[in-house]
Amino acid sequence: MEFKISYIKEALKEPVNIGGLLLAGAAAVYSATTSFLDPTLVLAGALIAEGAYLATVPASSFYRRIVDRRSRHLIDAHRRKQRMEMIKQFDPREREAVEYLSWMKNQIASNYKKFARISEEPHQIRELETTWESFVDLLDEYRRRKNHLRTINRQTVENQLRTAERTMQFAEPATRPLHEKNVEILRRRLQTFDDIERSVKRVEAQLQMIENFFGLVNDQVVTMPTPEHILSMDFDSLLSSIEMTKEILQQTAPIMGQIDSLNREAAPLRPSLVGERH
Repeated sequence: MEFKISYIKEALKEPVNIGGLLLAGAAAVYSATTSFLDPTLVLAGALIAEGAYLATVPASSFYRRIVDRRSRHLIDAHRRKQRMEMIKQFDPREREAVEYLSWMKNQIASNYKKFARISEEPHQIRELETTWESFVDLLDEYRRRKNHLRTINRQTVENQLRTAERTMQFAEPATRPLHEKNVEILRRRLQTFDDIERSVKRVEAQLQMIENFFGLVNDQVVTMPTPEHILSMDFDSLLSSIEMTKEILQQTAPIMGQIDSLNREAAPLRPSLVGERH
């Protein structure tokens, strides 16, 4: 589940709000003991002020930006926790790849500090953490799409399409619209299969690129003539290709549900075609 910030809860926890509520409570107590004011009026005023505060402050874009900046570390921690839970679902071979890259990431940082003889690493080295996180996310997407493809027998769908096209040619006018619909669904299934397959191949290539890049960075760090040598490595190109792959996956994400939808559409048509298939 995505980590969501409740701006109302954050506003309630603000020191100024807590202080205001305590001050209102103290004023009510003081009024009750001195009869200076009716305590119920004090409490009613406090409630009105609190209502106005909760209606305006949490909805303010300025306040939301403040909370977002303040809560960034909580969001990052939540994502790290989600990622670790995700890794637990990987098979042993996939976990091994993730753990190896994690080890390589730490090895690169250690080697850089050792050979460069400096305590602070450049941002390129720190970006390996982001790249590793992208590797985990892409691997999860890759395995889900790959597993989805395994549930589909392309040859079976192609055979069904050829049979449906022949049946449609000789169908009576009354049933022809049903056969046409069936042909359309089968063609869309094949197209959807191809789209998912292309996205799987792209993710697979991206994962290989990340793995090889980690190895290259480690080789370069061990043999670098000067600490500045690491700055010449093309981190930007890798990060750009990762972002492009993520964008493509976002665009094709609806495809994952299309096959199931097409299966549901085709289901009512199958019984009427059983006799003609055999």
